[in-house]
Order: sequence, then C-alpha cells, then structure tokens
Amino acid sequence: MAGRLAVDFGTSNTVLAVWDEARQAATSMHISEYGSLHQQGDEQISIIPSLIHYTDDRRQWIGQQVHDRDLYDSPNTFRWMKRCISNRSMMKRRVHGREITLPDAGRDFLSTILLFASEELGIGDEEIALTLPVESFEHYEDWLAEMAKAAGMPRFRMIDEPSAAALGYGAHIQPGDVYLIFDFGGGTLDVAVILIEESQQMQSGRHCRVLGKAGADVGGAFIDQWLFQEVLKRNKRSDTEEDVRQISNALLVECERAKERLSFHEHADVRVTNPDTGAVLSAEFTRSQFEDILDQRGTFTEMDRTIRRALNTAREHGYQEDDIKAALMVGGGGLIPSIQRNVRRFFGRDRVMLNRPLDAVALGAAAFVSGVDFYDHIQHDYAIKAVDSRRGGYDYHVLVKRGTPYPTQKPLARLTLKASHEDQRQLGIAIYEIGEQRRQSGKQEIVELVFEPSGAARVTHVTPDAEEKRTRFWMNEGNPTFLATNLPPEKGERCFEVEFSIDGNKRLLITARNLKTGQTTHRDYPVIKLS
Repeated sequence: MAGRLAVDFGTSNTVLAVWDEARQAATSMHISEYGSLHQQGDEQISIIPSLIHYTDDRRQWIGQQVHDRDLYDSPNTFRWMKRCISNRSMMKRRVHGREITLPDAGRDFLSTILLFASEELGIGDEEIALTLPVESFEHYEDWLAEMAKAAGMPRFRMIDEPSAAALGYGAHIQPGDVYLIFDFGGGTLDVAVILIEESQQMQSGRHCRVLGKAGADVGGAFIDQWLFQEVLKRNKRSDTEEDVRQISNALLVECERAKERLSFHEHADVRVTNPDTGAVLSAEFTRSQFEDILDQRGTFTEMDRTIRRALNTAREHGYQEDDIKAALMVGGGGLIPSIQRNVRRFFGRDRVMLNRPLDAVALGAAAFVSGVDFYDHIQHDYAIKAVDSRRGGYDYHVLVKRGTPYPTQKPLARLTLKASHEDQRQLGIAIYEIGEQRRQSGKQEIVELVFEPSGAARVTHVTPDAEEKRTRFWMNEGNPTFLATNLPPEKGERCFEVEFSIDGNKRLLITARNLKTGQTTHRDYPVIKLS
C-alpha cells in the first residue's frame, strides 16, 4: 500500500509532508504543538525545530515548545542530534538523574512526532518515507529503521535527500531534464545530479534517475561552531574555563542567531553575560567579516569540490555540465547570500532556483512514498579486509564500487577463499563500508563542537585515526565466518569460490561453491544491506 506521510529529519529543523491523492501534490503538515509557520515565497510552511528538552518531572518538550518556554540554551535541551548520530557519537548527558545519549534523544524526538502525525492522519498499514543524507552510512539507516519500528511504523521507505528535493521542486520539473540539487543543511552539504525520466507506470508520469551525487561535512552547525570559536578568540577566552563553560550553550545559541541575522542584514551582535560572575563575551560581525570566516574555513572551496565530484560521476553516465537545466537550492544554508553567489557563479544566475529551500525534501519524499520511483546507484565503496603478506598488515580490496547501479545483471566480483591455518572449518569474509575521508585540503587537523555530559559545549580535535574509523565500518562483524566445511583443509588450500551481486533491495548477495565437493552451499545469500 502506498503511503502519504514523509518525514525530513534535519540537523536544525524537521519538516513533515503529506501527499494529497486528489490534488496529486504534497503539502507540509503543521503540528501546532511542535511546529511554527514560516513564510516561503507567497505561502506559509510548517517547520519543527529539531529540539527536545527533558524536564525534572519526566516530561518532554518538543520543537517549538522549547523556544516558547525559553529553554533553547538549557543544558537539558538536545540539538544537532542527526549530525551526532551520523558520527556515531554515544556521548551521554546526565539529565535529572538519568543518562541520555544523542541517539536516545533523537529517537524520543522523532517517535513523538511520528506518533502524533500518525494519529492525526489515521495512518494504518501505510508506508511512510524517511529521508537520508547522501553520504549516510548503514548505521544511520539502521537507527532510523529502529526508531520507526519503535514508533509503531514498521513499513517505511527511505530516499536520499537530494533525490527527494528534485521531486519537491516538481512544479518546475519536466521529463527529460537534468537538474543539480544543492542541499546545504544544518549538518551536511549534499549535491546530486538528477535526470527526470518518462514513466508510463507512474500516475504522476514522472520519476528520477540519479546520475551522480556527493556529500561533504559542512553545514549550518559548522558555521555556528566557527562563530563560537571566533567570539572566544576575540575575547581571549577558552571553552575550558569554568565561567565560559557555564554560558557555552547560551553563546552557541547567540552565534546561531547571528548567522541567521547575517543572511538578511549587514550587521549582527553577539553578547552573553554569565549571571553568576558578570563576565561578558561579546563580538560584532559585519556580513563581510562573516563571509571572510566562511572563506578562511574553506567553505566555498569545499562547495566547489563537492559539486565537481557529483558532476564528474554524471559525466561518466554521459551527461555534461551544460546539460543541467537548473541548480535547485535546498536547505537553510542556501539563504546565506555568499552561498547563493557561489552557486550562481558556478552555474549562472538564470540557472539557479531558490523558491523551495525549506520544504522541497519533505514534499519530494511524500511524492516518493505515494508511488513516484527512482533509479539509483550505490553511494559508497564496499571492500573486504585482507592480509597483505608482502607489506604486512591489512589492505582493503573493493568488491562494489561507488556509482554501481542495482540490481546487477551479472556477478560484480569473484573471490577464491583459502584456509589461513590447518584444519580451518569456518571461513568468512570481513566486509567494510568505505566512505570518503573529508579532511579539507591544506588543513592538518579537524575540530568539531561537542556537548559534555554536563551539557556544556566545547571544541575538540578529531584525530586522523578517529576520522578514518568514521568512514570504515565493518558491516558483518556479527557474522563474519558463515562458510563451513566438513573436510579439514590444509593451510593455503583453496576452499570456496564466491561470487557477489546486488539485488533490487540494495542487498549484497553471495553465491558460494565448495571447491572440494563441488557443492553450491549458498545461492544469492544476502550478507549486508548497502547504502
């Protein structure tokens, strides 16, 4: 059964959309308790701030309720949950005698909204749509799936955010056109090149094929962090000082407000006072200074690089930059004038559209769950970890290259597995998901803003080893040795021949043959789900 409801969970804001079958269109869904109305062009749309606050009597305030009660800078308020979950942050905060992790807070936030929307719409056995960043890993997809099931919604479909945005701009989309989606959100920059194709099977007569996509760790939350660091620098203070830690959340809130103000005004002030000590942290930013900070942090270079990566993949599918009819801008970051100018410089003013920056992803996801479909490809490399006997240590051998379309019509790769020691009865394959390390060029280190268990905000360094771990995940760690032989092999003996393929559900399949007996032990056996 096709669905109606779509949820675009964002780092800063969350948007719900509902598909109207009679009108063949999607609209944002307003939940007055949690959302607020924002003007977008000539219409109002509903946005839920991605916030949750835990009270001392075990209640939860969600979204706009946090702002209405002036609790945004409280240490018991959680934000940036999506970004932290994506980075596998399990940092805990002690809130009124109990420990709460960022994934816990994100689950409480989203499940509450889903339950409310489900009851209001009377959703029964319908699918819902959930959106994903273009560079999301399987652990984030798994977290979303677990959250949906916990909320009593076991039937759902997932779609990457740039692809959904293409459908969200549907009034301007025509079959045969190629578009670039530029999604500058709170936690990530996602870029995708989309081809709109004819389809006789779809009621709407429209669906998309993803020609190329790329992502980068840059977004609104990073800009807040840079302003936070700049204020401390100008005041010759450090976030390790106790009186600064006490007001770090309030300072971060003021930096976010300054960023938003500088999108529409030439000046913004930041000023926070510690009520206990009287210490003041203050700074004034002009728009020019703000843009210099973005430039110094490599924002525009990273934008250009991410666009180029998506275009290069599209070129491999036979589509050039000149084929792009328009660049569609999505996300709150697209409201920053210098971000807009940079995209217009790349594509020209006439080819850049910015009329649905806040709700395009949710609207497109609602269209998707109603029946509009996509041809997509695998986003990350998948490799086996194997011993490198010549150099010592381990190496990664790619089985599935990023950009591979699915389902596959023939085997992607073949491997012969040998026994690593005498009498080895269990053999297996360690399969890793490998994303791109996005250490910006010319920089020796990466820093990020984190929240301590007390709720205080501070800047910490990300080591190269930690960054690598974020982009290399052992996918089948729970079941690495699934091939068994009853005939004990000798060390180095060839035991199994294995072929790999991908089905329509993005699952990596293996077909394995025992070389001693000639028996096929596994045929199209699903090992892992690909991103």
